[in-house]
Amino acid sequence: MKFFLIPIEMLGSLFRNHELIWNLVNREVVGRYKGSILGILWSLITPVLMLLVYTFVFSVIFKVRWNSASEEKTEFALVLFAGLLVFNLFSECINRAPGLILANVNYVKKVVFPLEVMPWVAIGSALFNFTVSFFVWLVAYMLILGLPHWTIVICPFIIAPFVLFIMGLSWALASLGVFLRDVGQIIGICVQMLMFITPIFYPVSALPTQFQALIFLNPVSIPIEMMRDVMYWGYVPSIELWLLSSVVSMLVAVIGFAWFQKTRKGFADVL
Repeated sequence: MKFFLIPIEMLGSLFRNHELIWNLVNREVVGRYKGSILGILWSLITPVLMLLVYTFVFSVIFKVRWNSASEEKTEFALVLFAGLLVFNLFSECINRAPGLILANVNYVKKVVFPLEVMPWVAIGSALFNFTVSFFVWLVAYMLILGLPHWTIVICPFIIAPFVLFIMGLSWALASLGVFLRDVGQIIGICVQMLMFITPIFYPVSALPTQFQALIFLNPVSIPIEMMRDVMYWGYVPSIELWLLSSVVSMLVAVIGFAWFQKTRKGFADVL
């Protein structure tokens, strides 16, 4: 397949199989809470509890401020939670990616089943959790600070290219996970390390000047900073930086998809 045709095939697969993806995402979300007393309400309760914990720990116990000039006790919890929304979306998908094909071996034997949709299903489930947590954050913001900044409407434009970036990595890791079973363990460690070198618990300005530029080599840093800007601070992100991250995300998605399609023929032999 020629390189310039890969994006067309990638989006074409999504369009052709959108009903299948929707049904699989719905089954996964419902199945995750099946048998529990509160059921799908856990998807709402969990982020609420986490936000309350962050607010209590960081604003009451440690009395931390994201900006020393700010007097808002809950600022750190809201800013921290906004960053975790983005990182959790990334980590949930990337941690699952190496085992996506291994967990669905029965689909590999079916010639007509589009295996490339499995990362879409994983990210669809993660986006459901992201959306619920986002609205929890939004309600908390309005209760504490009032109406949000108008810039919050920009959020989907930041998340969309980030989703493409995650998809590219997911396709590549899903394929590698079939041939190298250690990939899952390695990725788990890498994601944990990445969390601490991503500006989630601290602002970029807290780093020494010589490291501030390097932190943005971390692919998760840019969407986290952009989401904080539009959600909490009310700033419009740099158009140039957004365009650059979007181009990189599309390239990662195309390369990941191409690698998955090229290697999928060997899945049945290994499994």
